[in-house]
Amino acid sequence: MSKVEKIESSIQELHMAPSELREIRDWLDDMLEDDLEFTSEFEAKIQTSESDMREGRAARVVRQ
Repeated sequence: MSKVEKIESSIQELHMAPSELREIRDWLDDMLEDDLEFTSEFEAKIQTSESDMREGRAARVVRQ
């Protein structure tokens, strides 16, 4: 059994509430984000996206 399968099985056995599962998802997102490299290309994409949202070319997405 892989590590991922063990984690999946353990989480299912815990019978967690949706709010607790969201906490785990947020923690994983934060952990993965910390490993990302902040490059000038990435920063340019962020600036383009912010400009698009400000000017109505793209919708801002809010994660619940």
